[in-house]
Amino acid sequence: MEIQNLMHEIREDTIGKMEKKSPYDLAASWSGEDLLYSGVGNAIFIVLPTSGCAWALSGSGGCTMCSYVADSPLVDVDASTLVDIFKKCLAKHDIAEKTAVKIFVSGSFLNEDEVPKAARDEILRILKDEENVKEVVVESRPEYVTEDVMKECSQALGNKLFEVGMGLETSNDYTRKYKINKGFTREDFERAVSTINEMRPDYNVHGKAYLFVKPILLSEKDAIEEAVESARYAEGVGASRISFCPATIHKGTLMELLWKQGSYQPPWIWSVIEIIKRVRSSVKIPVIMDTSAFGTRRGPYNCKKCNSKLKSMIIRSNLEQSIPKEFEEFECDCKAKWIADVKFSDLTRSTTNLNRRK
Repeated sequence: MEIQNLMHEIREDTIGKMEKKSPYDLAASWSGEDLLYSGVGNAIFIVLPTSGCAWALSGSGGCTMCSYVADSPLVDVDASTLVDIFKKCLAKHDIAEKTAVKIFVSGSFLNEDEVPKAARDEILRILKDEENVKEVVVESRPEYVTEDVMKECSQALGNKLFEVGMGLETSNDYTRKYKINKGFTREDFERAVSTINEMRPDYNVHGKAYLFVKPILLSEKDAIEEAVESARYAEGVGASRISFCPATIHKGTLMELLWKQGSYQPPWIWSVIEIIKRVRSSVKIPVIMDTSAFGTRRGPYNCKKCNSKLKSMIIRSNLEQSIPKEFEEFECDCKAKWIADVKFSDLTRSTTNLNRRK
């Protein structure tokens, strides 16, 4: 497939230019206020450097927007090293009374070829013994979500709440295949969610859908519509939560290549707000909007006058699960440019469709 060949070339070029780094140097952690299943609490975020996403390292080349390969050490990291890195990261943070620990790796936490089972089980047992840790969140592709693996993880955690976030990205199979190169279908996601949901209430497990805002080759208007529709779909098939990830330009990706050529821009923050308003009024499960890189050159952007103000509003709306009235009242000169951009992309789409009908 042409996009996979292109992605493979980009990944090989990226890997060839990468400077080898120690797994300890690539690890990261931070903490902050977050919305837990039990309400507002504390979250500790830990990034563990693993060998790299199996999908990205395969002949597929991986996803068009993902830099996991560039962020990984590209060597097998043994179980004892991963556990040691995890312990050091966790020790940097005070564990508040109501805390969630969110573990990110360079791919899928549930893939034993990336995170050895011995490391996975030991990390979860450590968290089991932390009384104030109430929830544990990991990420995985759906093919690694099986009943046996979910049982093992839940039992290692002492049946604390265990959430697996999966990068569905969009409910549109065409976009996911040809614009994101994700490598799985809606049916794969639905199977994983069903596996998780059928295990409750015996096990305290949940499935979360990560949704991507504005893949490449998608207009501003279509990006909004697809995001809203994807949220409704994710709720409909049984996801417990939704986390939107607006596009950010990462190095060594096809998205970066198109961006440098002037053929792609991340979404407007106004578009993000429109998505929040429409999704929160039609979807009942919790919806989080990530604000990483908002207001930066490589992330969602409005203008210097309103970027930070709107970012703060969005963060507050995540915690409150609300549609702040300020969203309707807030005005800025750049809003007219956004409206024109959305209308132009809608007009272009209509003209393209008309030409196709001819």
